[in-house]
Amino acid sequence: MTTTSPPSRSATRASFLSPLPLFFVLLWSSGFIVAKFGLPYAPPLTFLVLRFLGVLLFLLPAVLVLRAPWPHGRIAHIALAGLLVQAGYLIGVWCAIKQGMPAGLSALIVGMQPILTALSARLIGERVRARQWLGLVFGLGGVALVVAAKIRLVGLTTPAILLCVMALLSITAGTLYQKRYCAQFDLRTGTVIQFSASLLLVLPLAIWLEGLGLDFAAVQWTPRFVAALLWSVLGLSIGAIFLLFALIRRSHATEVTSLMYLTPPTTAIMAWLMFGEAFNSLGILGMGLAVTGVIFVVKKPN
Repeated sequence: MTTTSPPSRSATRASFLSPLPLFFVLLWSSGFIVAKFGLPYAPPLTFLVLRFLGVLLFLLPAVLVLRAPWPHGRIAHIALAGLLVQAGYLIGVWCAIKQGMPAGLSALIVGMQPILTALSARLIGERVRARQWLGLVFGLGGVALVVAAKIRLVGLTTPAILLCVMALLSITAGTLYQKRYCAQFDLRTGTVIQFSASLLLVLPLAIWLEGLGLDFAAVQWTPRFVAALLWSVLGLSIGAIFLLFALIRRSHATEVTSLMYLTPPTTAIMAWLMFGEAFNSLGILGMGLAVTGVIFVVKKPN
């Protein structure tokens, strides 16, 4: 796929008024729900190996049958972006949750991504306006309110915190790198490249740290685990990632990452519906503040 010029203001506005960003938020937010379903039945790195293998088993035959175009001269860039956005981010979040990191606190730490992206925007030739900075602050405050009642510091370990920080830095760097060096590529072949690179990194780590063998003996193949694995492959690693890549190449990085502010509120609603987890009026106020912040970031001046 050939490189195109940066999106115009009208194109970016149309993109963020479409259902695409909202659908992305819904899919991305389900990641913590999947972790809650799947991690009790498999070690985190082993789960990720199965997830990456599932993506490749699903996409690679489709790429070959449809003769999707492979990128020329950008494979290394796409692979490196994948190692950051896929492997680095998922290793950090999933291992932190496995070590007892509360999902709310994990979401708050990773939810700082829009701020870091805005601070680094000049590296990719983007400018953050004053109203967008205000929106970023509103969004971060909204996320903090949503997860405030759910944060439990008892038993929290330093490695769990460091893993979440690693996930934050990894996905931020990956988003910026992909926006600058390889924003345009065929989603099918690009995803195959990224998950192949991620598998090559995670597989030896799973063998070394978790004793992974060909029999996958540490996995409990319960219906709940299989459902979580299938959703992580189809809904998250293919559906949500395809949407993320589409947003990255259509819109500015700060606008795309601001959508992450909507993840903790959406996850809180999902947890309430699926697990009966309660959230108070402060959380509802935080949801409204997070939505307001995103609107400030993505709304274009007249």
